[in-house]
Amino acid sequence: QVQLVESGGGLVQAGGSLRLSCAASGRTFTSYVMGWFRQAPGKEREIVSYITWSGGRTYYADSVKGRFTISRDNAKNTVYLQMNSLKPEDTAVYYCADKITARGAESRPNEYAYWGQGTQVTVSS
Repeated sequence: QVQLVESGGGLVQAGGSLRLSCAASGRTFTSYVMGWFRQAPGKEREIVSYITWSGGRTYYADSVKGRFTISRDNAKNTVYLQMNSLKPEDTAVYYCADKITARGAESRPNEYAYWGQGTQVTVSS
């Protein structure tokens, strides 16, 4: 079992910044990829970014490329999402998730085995 706890969400004005953290505990050595997803009201959950635990390979959705940066601290079992130049359309609940196999697409939510409880990010215009 892996437990994920997100923190760092909040209310920010457009153009501002937030840093989300996702602390993992439990069987973290089984992790393959850590991802950040978001879900806005009435919309499907979508991939924002992911990073591999071993190779540091990263991915960003086009909508956040150049504004968001994912990073990890393996010693702390923590993944971060630095979000700059925030826009109102970034408003959503943000979730971190743990994909424990190499099979399947990293962009698909149902390929992830463990999820955090989510943290709300609200960007005002």
